[in-house]
Amino acid sequence: MNIPVSEQQDVNQPRKVESIISASWVITMNTNAIVSANNQPPVLQNHSVVFDNGVIVDILPASEVQSRYISNEHFQLDDHVLMPGLINMHGHAAMNLFKGMADDLPLMTWLNEHIWPAEAKWVNDEFVKDGTLLAIAEMIRTGTTFFSDMYFFPETAAEVAREHRIRAQVCFPILDFPTNWGAGPEEYLHKGLSLYDQYKQSEWVYVGFGPHAPYTVSDEPMTEIIKLSNQLGANVQIHLHETAFEVHDAVEKTGKRPIQRLADLGLLSPNLQCVHMANLDQSDIDLIADSGAHIVHCPESNLKLASGLCPVQKLLDSGVNVALGTDGAASNNNLDMFGELQSAALIAKVAAENAAAVNAQQALAMATINGAKALGLQDQTGSLEVGKWADMIAVDLSAVYHQPVYDVISHLVYSTNGSDVAYSWIGGELHLKEKQLQKIDTVHLKSRVKKWAGKIKRP
Repeated sequence: MNIPVSEQQDVNQPRKVESIISASWVITMNTNAIVSANNQPPVLQNHSVVFDNGVIVDILPASEVQSRYISNEHFQLDDHVLMPGLINMHGHAAMNLFKGMADDLPLMTWLNEHIWPAEAKWVNDEFVKDGTLLAIAEMIRTGTTFFSDMYFFPETAAEVAREHRIRAQVCFPILDFPTNWGAGPEEYLHKGLSLYDQYKQSEWVYVGFGPHAPYTVSDEPMTEIIKLSNQLGANVQIHLHETAFEVHDAVEKTGKRPIQRLADLGLLSPNLQCVHMANLDQSDIDLIADSGAHIVHCPESNLKLASGLCPVQKLLDSGVNVALGTDGAASNNNLDMFGELQSAALIAKVAAENAAAVNAQQALAMATINGAKALGLQDQTGSLEVGKWADMIAVDLSAVYHQPVYDVISHLVYSTNGSDVAYSWIGGELHLKEKQLQKIDTVHLKSRVKKWAGKIKRP
């Protein structure tokens, strides 16, 4: 068959693509790289990332990109680091509206006397809608492109995330007692399964189970969660071994450490995300390592609530996947994952009494590829690789306070904060440009938040 010359495509012509981003440094966090003290993830200098239809199609030297690709959008980002978007593996997004409301208190006092009464009074669909959007604005501004949420009215949080095109894992809450969202475990599970069905084909919202903690969920609903999670292949996220009191109280009441009880019930598996884990002994670590479950470390929240020090280096040495989360802004006061990176690396050194513990590369992995592994999405996100989603951020290192830059990964962990993030793409869509949010009406949002603050006030 003869094809008219006008319809023939010259294979030597540059390929038309959606966008090209060229940067001084590109950190891929490639899954083929072993992130350890002796084998750093690759740092590519003066390279370009090319994406089309929301997916990365090439990573190549910037000097070669224009001869091979053409795009209406070519971002030339000198003195910027292009890297995977950060994955915040644990939070309670809507609690941004309680930020600073009950600081400097022990965990159970904070919960029983302040947070739970405030939630009973104020949390509803509108509260979650506005609080979640406030959190999303902060997370995108500071480099997060995928977040995990566990809070009431999860259907509202899921819709806000979907509408604003940020990826989210939404773990619907399950507790033994009534809340503003439901009467008890049966209703929570019914609503949650309906939400799961709604989003089971989505690449933006992933629905999982969120049993609050061992001390708030009894054996019967926990067993049902295990059965359903196994049937659906859905993730489960739970607060676990957060305080020494939690562990001591469980042993006194049941004769078992909390994680042993969950192991005996059958909850420990690669679908499980264990949040906090600040009070562990070697038997706990062995259980996690043998099961393939994941740890979500929340260093700043653990510090603020004096919960304890997660033994991150011991966990890594045992082969446990450790991801990173901020927790909610009510127990952290910000959702800046760059702050968590630095805190995670520094605290680990104190916990291990070893300055070499949790090096910068390992800390960065905790906020990127390790988070993707905990989600079971390491083939789609968490690193910059051909075929993965174009979820990435550009960090501006041009300011005088960033000079000089010797080791860019170390610099990101120890010398950078979320305000240095200048660009953000999620699925190839531009969410942050020159440090300005592109898809969120911040004027209207701030007005809504001020109204909430005026109603709630500080007790």
